[in-house]
Amino acid sequence: MTTLTPILTKNWDQADSFTRAGYEREGGYRALRKALGMEPDTIVQEVKDSGLRGRGGAGFPTGMKWGFLPPSSPNPRYLVVNADESEPGTCKDIPLMMANPHVLVEGIVISSYAIKSNHAFVYVRGEVLHVIRRLQQAVAEAYEAGYLGRDILGSGYDLELVVHTGAGAYICGEETALLDSLEGFRGQPRLKPPFPAVAGLYGGPTVINNVESIASVPSIVENGADWFAAMGTEKSQGYGIFSLSGHVTRPGQYEAPLGITLRELLDMAGGIREGHRLKFWTPGGSSTPIFTEEHLDVPLDFESVGAAGSMLGTRALQIFDETVCVVRAVLRWSEFYAHESCGKCTPCREGTYWYKQMLKRLEAGQGSEADLETLLDLSDNILGRSFCALGDGATSPVVSSIKLFRDEYLKHFELGHCPFDPAKSTLWAGA
Repeated sequence: MTTLTPILTKNWDQADSFTRAGYEREGGYRALRKALGMEPDTIVQEVKDSGLRGRGGAGFPTGMKWGFLPPSSPNPRYLVVNADESEPGTCKDIPLMMANPHVLVEGIVISSYAIKSNHAFVYVRGEVLHVIRRLQQAVAEAYEAGYLGRDILGSGYDLELVVHTGAGAYICGEETALLDSLEGFRGQPRLKPPFPAVAGLYGGPTVINNVESIASVPSIVENGADWFAAMGTEKSQGYGIFSLSGHVTRPGQYEAPLGITLRELLDMAGGIREGHRLKFWTPGGSSTPIFTEEHLDVPLDFESVGAAGSMLGTRALQIFDETVCVVRAVLRWSEFYAHESCGKCTPCREGTYWYKQMLKRLEAGQGSEADLETLLDLSDNILGRSFCALGDGATSPVVSSIKLFRDEYLKHFELGHCPFDPAKSTLWAGA
C-alpha cells in the first residue's frame, strides 16, 4: 500500500481546477447525468454497498445514515453539508473546496436527488473567506449550466443550494449545534433523540454529512460500489485525504486508501525534518489519543486505530519531533477546548477550564505526581458525561499523554520548570 489514489485531488495541480470548465474537462458532472437516470433508492443502495463511511471523524456508514430518513413526513427533507472544519490539525475539506469545489457541488446534487430532497445547505466557517467566495462562484456556475435550480438537465428534478457562513465556533462542527446556528440561534448541541434524520433542520428530516463524504459520491456513482470497496480494508473501505502537518519534510494532503500506515505516508512526505526523530503524533486531530513511534505501522483505518487505543477521526496527522514538550502541547490543546466550549453542560465547561489551569502549573514545574491523578480523575468526570463529543475529545490528549509520557510530566516537577526550550521547536517558537 504505497500508491496514492488521486481521485478528489487528481486535478489540484491544474491552474483552472476550481472552475466548471476545468472540472468538466476531467469528466466532471458525468456522474450526475448517470445518477439522474437512476432511481433514488438505487443510488442509496449503491452508496451502502460501497462501504463509504463518514469522513468527518465518526466514521458512520453514509448510506445507512441516508436510509434512516422516515419514508413519509409532512416537512421537507434537507441535506446539510458540514464544512465547518475546525479540528486542530485538520486540513482536508478547506483545500478540497478551494481547489475542486465542483466535485462537492456535484456530490450535493446527486446526494440530494438520492434522499429526495429539494433543499441543500453548505455550512462553511466564516473565517475562510477565500474558500467561501470560491464555493459561491462554483454554485453560481452550476446554476448557469443547469446543474442546480429547476428541472436539472431536463430531468424534472429541482434543487436549491445555499452556501451559509458560520461565525467561527468549534462547537458548530457538532451536527445539531450546526443546525441551531443554521436556523439563526446560538450554536449549542441539541438533546437527542430526536435525531436529525427524524427532526433536524426546521423540524424536517435531515441528512448531515461531511464535505469529503459528499464529494466521494460522484466517483462511487460513476465507477460503481465494487470499485470503491476494492480500496481500503475490509471494514474501512475506499480512499481518504490524510493531512500531514508539523515536523514533516513535505507537509500537505495525501489521498490514499484507508489502511495505509504513517510510516508509508512519511516515506512519501520525505520523513521527519532532517536531524530529528518522531516523538508523538495524532492519528485524527487533537481530540484523538496520541500515538508514538511504536504506532508507525498501525493501519490507518477505523478498526485498527481503535484497537490500538485511539481514533482515526479526521485523519489529521500532526507530527511532533523530540524538541516538543508533550505537556506544553497538551496545554495548548486544552486552552483551545476551554475557549471553544459552548458552556451548555457543566462537565465540559468546568472541566476544560480546570484542565487549562492545572496544565499551566504543571508545565511550569509547579506541582506533584498527585496532580496527575487529579487530572485523570477530572477526565473521568468529563468523559461520557458531556452533552456532545467536545468534552470527550478534550480528555483524549490529557489521558493519553499521561499514559505514554508520565516520566516527562515528572521531569517538570523534579526540575521545577519545563526541560524543553521552545526556541528549538519550530512549532512552538515564540509561543
